[in-house]
Amino acid sequence: MLIGAFAHAVNPSLLPKMPFRTPDDFAPISLLVTVPELMVITPSHPAKTVAELVAMAKAQPGKLFYASSGNGSAQHLAAELFKLRTGTDIGHVPYKGGGPAVADVAAGHVPFYFGNMSAALPQARAGRVRSLAVTSPQRSPAAPDVPTLAEAGVEDCEISEWNALLALTGTPPAVLERLHAEVARVMRMDDIRAKFADLGAEAIGSTPAELATFLRAEMAEWAEVVKAANIKVE
Repeated sequence: MLIGAFAHAVNPSLLPKMPFRTPDDFAPISLLVTVPELMVITPSHPAKTVAELVAMAKAQPGKLFYASSGNGSAQHLAAELFKLRTGTDIGHVPYKGGGPAVADVAAGHVPFYFGNMSAALPQARAGRVRSLAVTSPQRSPAAPDVPTLAEAGVEDCEISEWNALLALTGTPPAVLERLHAEVARVMRMDDIRAKFADLGAEAIGSTPAELATFLRAEMAEWAEVVKAANIKVE
């Protein structure tokens, strides 16, 4: 079995010569958890809202920059989707991981960053960065005072990282159903759901059919973003 992640939906567009294909070479079992991105900014930055940041970017095309945890990462895709939806020209500063990226945002070296909610929220709670918005359809229970991007004026800019349980194609359906049933049982446990919620994540436990539909939708959406933003990885 394999714990798949957001990259499994993006890599087929970024790496067309991959030796395996998602989801054709994998049998879906269950979507385990989803976690949105948290848009954070240097605490001392003059932009106090998403609208102010967008206005600043439009007034000075190419002069504003964002950090990411690396080319092709969820954070990179989130920012590029944000640029497409807002019609802004913002530069990209890729780092080798989310830790160095958010550290430089906190220090003011790069203005803003879309970070995994579970990793970025503790930084925001500690005051090292300031939250602007979440990329989920609804506000996160872990940060109820932080607006969604839609509430902040940026429509159709939703993104969540995720983990899913997969098996090899050809695994007997009865085995997949048994595995799904056990996963779903665990994901319904109150303590498990509460733990994920405190991290800004949501426990799911979807069916194999629901996961298959989800994977194909994710692949189609991010293929469009990769093409529109001309994203390439070395």
